[in-house]
Amino acid sequence: MSQLVDASRIPELESVVGLALEAAAAAGATQAEADASLQKGLNVTVRLGEVETVEYQRDRGLGITVYFGRRKGSASTGDLAPDSVRDMVAKACAIARHTAPDDCAGLADREHLASEFPDLQLDFEWRITPDAAVELARDCEAAGRAVDARLTNSEGASVSTHRGVRVYGNSHGFLRGESSSSHSVSCVLLAQAGDDMQRDYWYSSARDPRDLQDHRAIGRIAGERAVARLGARRLPTGKAPVLFAPEVARGVIGHFVAAIRGGAQYRKASFLLDAAGTQIFPSWVQMHERPHLPKAPASSNFDGEGVRTRDRELVHDGVLDGYLLGSYSARKLGLVTTGNAGGVHNLIVDPSADAPDLLALLARMQRGLLVTELMGQGVNGVTGDYSRGATGFWVEDGAIVHPVHEITIAGNLKKMYRDIVAIGSDVDLRGGIRMGSLLIDDMTIAGE
Repeated sequence: MSQLVDASRIPELESVVGLALEAAAAAGATQAEADASLQKGLNVTVRLGEVETVEYQRDRGLGITVYFGRRKGSASTGDLAPDSVRDMVAKACAIARHTAPDDCAGLADREHLASEFPDLQLDFEWRITPDAAVELARDCEAAGRAVDARLTNSEGASVSTHRGVRVYGNSHGFLRGESSSSHSVSCVLLAQAGDDMQRDYWYSSARDPRDLQDHRAIGRIAGERAVARLGARRLPTGKAPVLFAPEVARGVIGHFVAAIRGGAQYRKASFLLDAAGTQIFPSWVQMHERPHLPKAPASSNFDGEGVRTRDRELVHDGVLDGYLLGSYSARKLGLVTTGNAGGVHNLIVDPSADAPDLLALLARMQRGLLVTELMGQGVNGVTGDYSRGATGFWVEDGAIVHPVHEITIAGNLKKMYRDIVAIGSDVDLRGGIRMGSLLIDDMTIAGE
């Protein structure tokens, strides 16, 4: 069997998925869908110049869901041999026969399935050996530690490379595979001055290794960020504007994405329940879903059910266009799937009209808190209440005056979204939500 994990493995997985679907039909299933995958990866970590870990990953899996009318059963296996596949299908069928019917269960409707598959440039090999990865990580860490003598310790620098292949098929006749890759370099450093010790990090990730940030620059940024946090202090409790740096701003919008998912809507577990068509953000805020961006981390021609993905204006002039739906949640709500089974595909949040960068936003804020890291899970998806531990920097007269730690920021997401003052042009491209810094007018800061 080939050791490669790339597009050349798609026919092999198509055969496995086809066998599973045939076995389901032979067992009397009225509908079935199957998903097979192969993954291969290398992770290397160096700490204080010494190799700490070298890990190889190789995974395979197959899952099937069968339907007997509206009765559903699922099973999975890591063994792709024919006998194991048939045994897995038999188990799924046995489960289905003993479950209660669900009127909304079943495959996505045939007319919604993808039929066009442009090359989205999602798969790039990184021909790096373990030895070369070790040296790259060692150089990354060394460049970071050389920034300042106060960088006395390290949690290490890591190099990661992964490639995978996935094939999805169903009894509507859909059978399609995609290959993809993900590569990253990261560094975590610790700075110390007397009894004060601070930690910070930086990383770069990309589908194409040629798009990764220079590894020495990653180390230097991690070092600079850690040193900048020395001398951090708490703040008195009060209210102030809060500016979220891009790497944490996308998390704030991530709560919006979670609230408009179909599952949250039909379970009535969302602070944005029945919010489609209503004003959520200021009238200048625009958000777009762009599933077909070349090389982007969340690009795909089809979702987890084979439904075609499409460009969409999710928020127009601050108004929510609609929800993120798979076929099941769509049926529960009496709507139509939006091709979002599995999540959102590259949500782009436009910057403010004047496209301010971080320095311009600091000047606009004048006095307040710049947040660079969030901790804890204090977000209530039902009420929108928001409370997170935070670190960052206090700003006076538009300039950073000192680092801040051991504080909590709090508010309610509905009000936070209404109180957005500006969105920066300093866009972070490393995740499925692409946006810059986010300035919110007023939040509670709990400190001393």
